[in-house]
Amino acid sequence: MSQITWLGPKDPFPNPLTQADLDPSVPGLIAVSEGIYPGQLARAYQTGIFPWYSDNQPVLWWSPDPRMVLNPANFKCSDSLKKHLRHFCQDAQSEIHVDADFSAVVRACATSKRKDQDGTWITHEIMDAYTALHEQGHAHSISVTHQGQLIGGLYCVAFGAMVFGESMFSYETNASKLALAALSAWCLQSQVEMIDCQQETAHLRSLGAAPIPRKEFLEKLQTSINQSNIERPWTFNKNILACWI
Repeated sequence: MSQITWLGPKDPFPNPLTQADLDPSVPGLIAVSEGIYPGQLARAYQTGIFPWYSDNQPVLWWSPDPRMVLNPANFKCSDSLKKHLRHFCQDAQSEIHVDADFSAVVRACATSKRKDQDGTWITHEIMDAYTALHEQGHAHSISVTHQGQLIGGLYCVAFGAMVFGESMFSYETNASKLALAALSAWCLQSQVEMIDCQQETAHLRSLGAAPIPRKEFLEKLQTSINQSNIERPWTFNKNILACWI
């Protein structure tokens, strides 16, 4: 069995097509580092790798097989969610904001309690690294508000025409689904064909996501990150939800 690669500040990531799953006990773990070094997070995403670890652990870098993805056209909008969308769009005190307060969305994702999960993988180091990506124009937040108060949202990463979903939160019922519905609608409008969801969960599957082989994901990634048809900066509001109603 080969040893998991320890990365220094300038070391390249292993190729996920040839060097993933070096340890069968932790499938998808491709590398480890002491910290997240400058520029490393951007390189990871463009290679199909993401960090996922807890406090007091080294940084664990993953490229799972299969990979959970959402084709925006396959977003599942149930009848009950459609009803909620209609009400939300008609409510003058409800809104969706893009990149309005990235830090607030990340903090909310980090502190939201989740079923069967103790603690959070969104450490202070993660917050700092994704904030740096946001400042570079590669990480985005979608905020769902009511009466000016944040009630749900998500944050994601984007390179070229590839979007990587990171984390969602809800303070009110369906608020995170509203954010994902808005992101999916924007991706449809912008001809983004895939939202990376990383790992399979029943919740993501219920919203239309499905697993695909790692090889297929990586091939699509390399095609998508070189496309430049996405308008910058990202701008849309709740009217984009009309496509699901």
